[in-house]
Amino acid sequence: MSFMATANLLEVIRKKAIENRVKVAIGIRDPTKKIISTAEEAHRQGFAEVILVGNQHEIDVFGTHLEVVGTAEPEKMIVDLMTAGYVDAAVRGTARASETLAYLKKTLKIDKLHRLALLTTADGSPFFIAPVGIDEGSDVVDKMEFAKLGSEHIRRFGIEPIVGVLSGGRMSDLGRNIRVDRTLADGEFIVNRLREMGIKAKHYTILIEDAIKEANFIIAPDGISGNLIFRTLVFLGGGDGMGAPVLMDKYVFVDTSRVGGHYTKAIMVASALANMNKIKR
Repeated sequence: MSFMATANLLEVIRKKAIENRVKVAIGIRDPTKKIISTAEEAHRQGFAEVILVGNQHEIDVFGTHLEVVGTAEPEKMIVDLMTAGYVDAAVRGTARASETLAYLKKTLKIDKLHRLALLTTADGSPFFIAPVGIDEGSDVVDKMEFAKLGSEHIRRFGIEPIVGVLSGGRMSDLGRNIRVDRTLADGEFIVNRLREMGIKAKHYTILIEDAIKEANFIIAPDGISGNLIFRTLVFLGGGDGMGAPVLMDKYVFVDTSRVGGHYTKAIMVASALANMNKIKR
């Protein structure tokens, strides 16, 4: 398989999204005109047939031509619509995170979810990052699973994963703090294991500014730091978040932040992945 440059990723996602007009459900809690407008924009651009899932009366206040599935529990309904096959993919939107993800795990009968966030820097350069959930990546085993599953997922886009592993300090900082020492040791271990698996990887220590120049998949020291990287870039640093697909084969579920209210690109990503799933089958 020949791989393309990461810079072309967004165009590949756009083309895949409009390849077949799949159905994408998005969870809507506490709707606003802005939230509904971004869903309508995804529909207008041909990314998907978008279905709003939430309180019918609250959504009707703003008016929309999109299909609405009325429910008091969008957290559960978007998962049920996805697993029942009524839609090809689901986007969390503004549905509550804890309830949605807990119900997704319960429905799929799995103990742990792995999400891979797709971000762009302020200059528009795309990259992947994991873990981004505050309860994720707390040990080296979990971080290895993120690196392995994430690399497999990135290859679906026709991109060769180049993993940049981060830790809590420079190698010269060894001995200053036991927690930092642990992250440095984890970073070295993960990189060595990934290389043994044939995955390009480098330990950039705490130097994220160097990692982003060369790597297209960043492994944060843990989910808390990964979430902070995401929030700092997207909400303070002029970057953009395009959602975080859950790494699984059968279904397509894209997690999103409730902050910001822009869901056009997350719907585009969900649609592209759903189309890729159809081709794979």
